[in-house]
Amino acid sequence: MSDRSEPAAWLRLTLTPGVGGEARRALLKACGLPQAIFEASPQTLAAIVEPALAERLLHHECEADIEAALDWAAQPGNRLLTLADADYPQSLLSADDPPLLLYAKGDTALLNRPMLAVVGSRNATPQGARDAEAFAQALGDAGLTIVSGLALGIDAAAHRGALTTASATVAVIGTGADRLYPARNQALARTIAEKGVVLSEFPLGTPALASNFPRRNRIIAGLGLGCLVVEAALRSGSLITARLAAESGREVFAIPGSIHSSLSRGCHQLIRQGAKLVESATDILEELRWEASATAGAVDDPASAAGNGDEQRVLAFLGHAPCALDTLSARSGLTPADLLAMLLPMELAGRVAQLPGGLYQRLH
Repeated sequence: MSDRSEPAAWLRLTLTPGVGGEARRALLKACGLPQAIFEASPQTLAAIVEPALAERLLHHECEADIEAALDWAAQPGNRLLTLADADYPQSLLSADDPPLLLYAKGDTALLNRPMLAVVGSRNATPQGARDAEAFAQALGDAGLTIVSGLALGIDAAAHRGALTTASATVAVIGTGADRLYPARNQALARTIAEKGVVLSEFPLGTPALASNFPRRNRIIAGLGLGCLVVEAALRSGSLITARLAAESGREVFAIPGSIHSSLSRGCHQLIRQGAKLVESATDILEELRWEASATAGAVDDPASAAGNGDEQRVLAFLGHAPCALDTLSARSGLTPADLLAMLLPMELAGRVAQLPGGLYQRLH
């Protein structure tokens, strides 16, 4: 980065503590670019914001953090994107509180391509993870870049599905761009940085603070044409993302599930509130009036692969909700021992999954 003065001024504005979004917007509206803010007199700034904030803006020491951020941005693949940059996501400009500065690792050209948010529970069921991955792959094949939050569960599955397509994926994180969280997704994050984008509004070194993740969610919601919720409990950050998407005029989609699953209740609540019930990627593409670049048939037929007759009988008795072994025995007339002998190869083949508590669930 040859001229460091302009990005340094943006960094100073975002790194000065206590200066919130409302104050920053007021300063930019009155002064123009950040450089003009820091060239203004204390009296001028005190007429725009509280005198204490004006004093802090002019005298707070953050040179070391600014230099560290500029050095980080000078590394291959890293960029600082400000509101004034052409690669800044245009879809965020209409938000009430667009981030002034974004730290990006990867191909920032993706940030102005059509996206769809896919979010859901960190404690996803095996079926939920498979659905998220399959939907993301189908939507990516249709030309939509998938944006999610790099969390465990549904987010990670959606990223993995999208990475198999040319549309790639964007991971919006709630930590500094130099801190990849959670640790179990570090390898996934590195792959996303190589093939897509890892994005953060938080300063380098920011740890995983609970208060930052709802702020991160507004960026996920703002980037997408719509938001798909795969699995979510009633008290879930995914519902925050869906609400923010709806408030921004985006479409909200939800996959229904078993009435016995707590992870279906958030989706069912969204559907009652007006979210579109979807069973396939085609449902989403049609609602968006999207001209797909490829068929979305990967999840159009959720039936499992054909097995032998005994397996099909077990699957039929199992149904689509989690089921205890004793219940399955009563339904099928088979002994638990016989069922276990049949379920093991079906589990290895990816047709069923064993859940905590000795429950079994059919996988689509």
